[in-house]
Amino acid sequence: MSTFNHTDLMRDINESLAPFRKAQPNAMAGFGQLAKAAITDGALAAKQKELIAVSIAVTQGCSGCIGFHVKALVQLGCTRAELEEMLAVCVYMGGGPALMYSAEVIAAWDKLSNNG
Repeated sequence: MSTFNHTDLMRDINESLAPFRKAQPNAMAGFGQLAKAAITDGALAAKQKELIAVSIAVTQGCSGCIGFHVKALVQLGCTRAELEEMLAVCVYMGGGPALMYSAEVIAAWDKLSNNG
């Protein structure tokens, strides 16, 4: 499990990407539009889509993604029980490595939902 603070990580990522956003505004705007279109309520609710995003972050080992998508889940009213059920599926499908990133998700959840 990582020992970093996801709030700091997200801030650092945003700061590091600021020059890239300026250098590549069309690409970054396109990415933003893709993200918005992908997460917007449809046949699946935004919360379900964010749970999927976190599960992919767990299985791909993306700590930054964990931070940003856990934050979105908190804002969307996800419950810890919903999060933990999704993590159980991650562990089932991804084994030990997914279990290690699941611990990171729980730590991020506790910090970002003010439970830690």
